[in-house]
Formats: sequence, structure tokens, C-alpha cells
Amino acid sequence: MKAKLIYLFFTVAILFISTLSVNAQCAMCTINAEQGVKNGNTQAAGLNTGVIYLLVIPYLLALVVGIIWYKKYRKKNVELNMKSEPLNLN
Repeated sequence: MKAKLIYLFFTVAILFISTLSVNAQCAMCTINAEQGVKNGNTQAAGLNTGVIYLLVIPYLLALVVGIIWYKKYRKKNVELNMKSEPLNLN
């Protein structure tokens, strides 16, 4: 379990370290954002805020579902009544 956790940590760390800067927007959004900044308009900041909301909401929903699933299906303390006699498997 500890080895899997370390592997997962290093995998996530490598993914965050190796990110590249990309400029992928549609032409209309790019032109509006650039012209808005040049003219002193604050709509570009609103556009960036909207993109952040659209990016974050699916991750938050997945986190909430994961927490609910974990709390509902985690193992509870179960007492087993087994015989104290040794078992012969042959």
C-alpha cells in the first residue's frame, strides 16, 4: 500500500512538473480578450474567471461523490465468531 502511494505521488508530481504553456482558444475569444485588455476593459478578467469555474466544478463534483462513496462503503468494525479449533485444509 505504501509503495502504491509513493508511486501515485511521484506520478502526480511529474505531471505537474512537465506541464507546457499552451495558447488554445477560439479566434473570437482571443480577439475579444486582447482588445478588451488594450482598451482598459475588464471583460477579459471575467472571461478568465468563467474558464476557471468551468474547470473546477467537475473536480469538485467528483470530490463530493468520492467522499460520499467513501463514507458510505468504508469497512465498519465487524466481529467474527469463528471456532477456536485449528482448521485442517488437507
